[in-house]
Amino acid sequence: MSDVDEVPYAEVIGDPISQSKSPVIHGFWIERLGLKASYGARRVTNETLPEYIATSRGNANWQGCNITMPLKEAVIPLLDDLDPVAKAIGAVNTVYREADGKLVGTNTDAGGFLEPLLGILDKQHLFRMARIIGNGGAARAIVAALVENGFTLVLAARNVGKARNLLAELAPDGEHYTAPLAHFAEATDFPFDDRKGCLDLIVNASPLGMKGNPPLLFDWSHAPPGSIVYDIVTSPAETQFLEAASKAGCQTISGLAMLVGQAAIAFEKFFGVQPPRDCDEQLLDLLRT
Repeated sequence: MSDVDEVPYAEVIGDPISQSKSPVIHGFWIERLGLKASYGARRVTNETLPEYIATSRGNANWQGCNITMPLKEAVIPLLDDLDPVAKAIGAVNTVYREADGKLVGTNTDAGGFLEPLLGILDKQHLFRMARIIGNGGAARAIVAALVENGFTLVLAARNVGKARNLLAELAPDGEHYTAPLAHFAEATDFPFDDRKGCLDLIVNASPLGMKGNPPLLFDWSHAPPGSIVYDIVTSPAETQFLEAASKAGCQTISGLAMLVGQAAIAFEKFFGVQPPRDCDEQLLDLLRT
């Protein structure tokens, strides 16, 4: 038994996992609160996931785990239950243990994604449109969250059929659209109408632009005036996509904001206390280094 097993602990799992910033976030909060707990990272593949869940289930100190690619859907049949959020999204990014020992899957991606947008979403808009790139587990949560907040969606992916099925499942009502990934890489001469009173969001919900992955190719002629650009990639913290967005005059939101927001929800599930959010700026500075 390792030292980590001697106190309540949680961890992040996935493949690859070395790029995850979750141990820094949870470790920062654990230290600030003086908790006798720990948080780590473990490489788990699709093949080793069943054994990991079975072993962890038998360890009373294991409080749960955050889940990253490519396990967000594969973990579902290994759990005892899903909460309503995970059921609606169809993907799990957090597993926690209830008092009776049951392992429950939830999804904090939606709440974490919305957190830096809450002040904007509190306002009234004539029209809300989001252009979303990607159709993986994180994209599912983002689609569900934006539909709930009145957005018309354009979902771009390599597999347009999969994107179409995702919208049919999560956003069956409303007039939403799909497009091939290459659509946004090529220039357009589309004349945007008056966007006054509208909210336009452009979201990279894919791993494109992450360290070790190809860049996200996006032509900024597709960005309506006043667009907010949100990249959920966290490594690097300031992606080429966000740098280009800033040069194009767009407001930007880094994936670190979503990461901290979703981690805060998971932290309370794991350790039974709220994290100290009054030191977010210090935490974000730490994550950028």
